[in-house]
Amino acid sequence: MAKSLKPLFTDAETHLAYADPVMKRLIAERGHCTLKPHKDTFYVLCDSIISQQLSVKASATILKRFCNLFPKDIPTPELVLKFNDEDIRAVGCSNAKVRYIKDLAEKFLDGTLKPKQFSRMEDEELIKALTAVKGIGRWTAEMYLIFSLNRPNVMAVDDLGLRKAMMQLYELPEMPKPAQMLAIAEQWQPYRSIASWYLWRSLDNG
Repeated sequence: MAKSLKPLFTDAETHLAYADPVMKRLIAERGHCTLKPHKDTFYVLCDSIISQQLSVKASATILKRFCNLFPKDIPTPELVLKFNDEDIRAVGCSNAKVRYIKDLAEKFLDGTLKPKQFSRMEDEELIKALTAVKGIGRWTAEMYLIFSLNRPNVMAVDDLGLRKAMMQLYELPEMPKPAQMLAIAEQWQPYRSIASWYLWRSLDNG
């Protein structure tokens, strides 16, 4: 699967380097985009819910405990709904996150979410479907599209990291509003996800 994505990213890097001097420099500094798909949709969305408003370390600890509840550490919607709320709270999830995870499980089982159909859905259609789940907002859905499905042209204008990177790299007096972000990103089309990946990498210390 990763091999089939390489030409897309090569084309994206070529386009971005030609269209935007800032991107050209970032690509030279950071190398090839290493986005890879993640096929376990239920696991990824559980992770997204669990990690909300937590540090990376704390969310990783709770996610590991959550996965340990399941055979082979693989969460499934069927088993989630068999657990008492207290079983899930005991691993470190708040009452709200327990409700969100169970709502996610219910929507998998009742057919509201059909991962096998995701590849045929347009970005906005898929975002609408995902945000029907309690606890999943637009930003979480956009991160899923970028990091799990590797959709190439998502622009998450509410992401704080992207706003910070844009302010630094494009020498803006303050963090940009969505309209300004979209204007800057126009030159990246149809590869705004890959450009966003480079912006996030620019914030890394290494």
